[in-house]
Amino acid sequence: MERHSFGQTHDVTNQAPQLADYNLFSSDVALSAALERDGAGWHRAALLRHGAALTTPDTLALADLANRHTPELFTHSPRGERIDALEFHPAWHTLLSLLRREGLHALPFSDPQRGAMVARCAGYFLHAQIESGSLCPLTMTFASIPVLQREPALFDTLRDKLYAREHDPRDLPLTQKTSAMIGMGMTEKQGGSDVRSNQTCAQAIAAGGRGGAYRLVGHKWFFSAPQCDAHLVLARTHDHTGLSCFYVPRFAPDGSKNAVQIQRLKDKLGNRSNASSEVEFLDAFGIMIGDEGRGVPTIIEMANYTRLDCVIGSAALMRAALVQAIHHARHRSAFGRQLADQPLMRNVLADLALESEAATVLFMRLARAFEASADASSTSPAALVERAWRRIVTPAAKYWVCKRTLEFTGEAMEVWGGNGYVETGPMARFYREAPVNSIWEGSGNVMCLDLLRALEREPEAAQALFAAWQADAQAHPPLHAALGKLAAALNSPAGQLEASARRIAQQIVLIAQATLLVKHAPAAIADAFIATRLADGCGESGRVYGTLPATFDHAAIIERAFPA
Repeated sequence: MERHSFGQTHDVTNQAPQLADYNLFSSDVALSAALERDGAGWHRAALLRHGAALTTPDTLALADLANRHTPELFTHSPRGERIDALEFHPAWHTLLSLLRREGLHALPFSDPQRGAMVARCAGYFLHAQIESGSLCPLTMTFASIPVLQREPALFDTLRDKLYAREHDPRDLPLTQKTSAMIGMGMTEKQGGSDVRSNQTCAQAIAAGGRGGAYRLVGHKWFFSAPQCDAHLVLARTHDHTGLSCFYVPRFAPDGSKNAVQIQRLKDKLGNRSNASSEVEFLDAFGIMIGDEGRGVPTIIEMANYTRLDCVIGSAALMRAALVQAIHHARHRSAFGRQLADQPLMRNVLADLALESEAATVLFMRLARAFEASADASSTSPAALVERAWRRIVTPAAKYWVCKRTLEFTGEAMEVWGGNGYVETGPMARFYREAPVNSIWEGSGNVMCLDLLRALEREPEAAQALFAAWQADAQAHPPLHAALGKLAAALNSPAGQLEASARRIAQQIVLIAQATLLVKHAPAAIADAFIATRLADGCGESGRVYGTLPATFDHAAIIERAFPA
């Protein structure tokens, strides 16, 4: 009887190789085109470099390591001192170094020029396809800058460290560090999204008021990235019924660890590489940011930027899962043919490709609107349209794109079959990560209600936006009809309007995506999207992926999404 050595019981065949050493940027036609038309072509070389660096086997391994070796909390030293120290795998710090090197934490503020916001969002999109958890402290740092800029005295002490391109992981007073990260803490046990029910109190140390020093007592139920050098938090003063916003550093002015005690780290479904925590403030030092009692409007400016990043992060998960699915289908055979050559699989992949491109052109358009709407006082038609994209479309996009990502990553996982359901590949991580952006910075219902408020408070901007969409839809009867249905829904009685808020948000996003594809994508892409998302009878398709009409050229749609 012939004897076989270990490992020779069979040949390993029909397995897809690891997808590595391709360029995230140059392989994405929709992203590349949007970069040019939205004024950020000057950043192309940097994105090409970054897009190649992110897919090397070494970088891909960093993402895996950072998520398998999760952060650890050490509340006390061996001598019993309270230290609240966090330990991360070195891969985490390497990923943060990559992010800061590209300026994704501050680019539009540190290097202001036309297209800077678009350039930054494109780079963020590339990194989010590889690893999501490291983006959390970076997003909050980025979003804190326009809030902190409103406090010149404080910002002068922070500017250089916020803009620095080096990651400094040391747990030291900020005066001793080369760079800074800023976090955020809003929610409490009793309130969640209802931050106006917060109970944390702030007592003035001296005169108090804007820029004054306070002592905070209370808690935060979700305190993102507790290792950050400071957090913006909400608390109540004794002299005002409204909440105020406070800058709470990790170290007190005397160099001691501030009295922000980490109770435990959250055991999360996804986003495992980053630390989220529960904390208590025991007379913690803080500085009031903004006017007393105006804390919610102050910190909402930060949240508006983080909501855009939620859209980008979800679009990136779509893109990452899509290219992995296409790659797998091109290398895997079943029933005598490669998966990519089978009509039904092509239908699934083409439908996913349509969804991914629509999400990409949408977030890039929102990035341009964030930059173009900086002057909120302008009432020109063009300025009103930009304000509408930022204020009205952003919450709708945060609702819809983040929701679609859950179904999208599940479908892409199914393309991989059993190999997608195990943690040795990337699909399981993408799937676990998908729900967070629907929850973080306002759940679906919160976003839809915010959309209704924006429509009510910005009627002129809404009218300017809908008028622009009407002009774009003239040559597309299904799109024109969808706009008419949206207008009718918006004229419903107030009670019905709130109950229909999700349907309204969905229609706004689909119309926004369709108008962008009509202007910027090949006709076949726009026609397929409109026919399956907005036309009469589209309930037969567009919900479960892979239900496109057989008349569309599925293979051409796939090739555009990820050229072979």
